[in-house]
Amino acid sequence: MRIEEGQRPVVRRGDSFQMEVDGTPTLAHHGETVASVMLAGGKRVLRSTRNEGSPRGLFCGIGVCYDCLVVVDGRANVRACMIRAIPGMKVRTQQGMGEGKEE
Repeated sequence: MRIEEGQRPVVRRGDSFQMEVDGTPTLAHHGETVASVMLAGGKRVLRSTRNEGSPRGLFCGIGVCYDCLVVVDGRANVRACMIRAIPGMKVRTQQGMGEGKEE
């Protein structure tokens, strides 16, 4: 589909479902990545670095940079931009090398 200047694209999202981000029920849609769900929900910081605790968020969005590491269902170091959200998934902001943020 070609989008002409001044025309607004129509975005068709998949069916919605609930997942959890840092202990908060969050609306997601089938086909979205964990990163897109977190960003849509207002989460800009997805992890903090191990030495200085510096905030990191989505950078490349294609799985190259590893800045978007999160804890998914208890498994640390998951690239949020590379994994699709599924119903009931529990995602936590990652601290350092894999310690998740306590809920």
